Amino acid sequence: MAPEAGSRPPQAPPDLGPDLSQAFHRLNNQLGVILANAELLEARLSDDTQRARAGLVVSGALDAISAVQELRRLIVSSAPPAR
Repeated sequence: MAPEAGSRPPQAPPDLGPDLSQAFHRLNNQLGVILANAELLEARLSDDTQRARAGLVVSGALDAISAVQELRRLIVSSAPPAR
């Protein structure tokens, strides 16, 4: 689909730089490890109290992953456009 006359082409998202991108990547990897292990514990535990505690860790890891995604989105949207 061709852009309409007078409209500007979409700009590339700003570059976060290798250091910040790597930090987000590492944080997501570690949160994924926490999430996977908490889900494994939650599935294997037979005690309801312990299973509920593992579920809280799962919920917290999911919230943290969402927070990282939101933080990255906010940083990208507030950065000046790439040239």
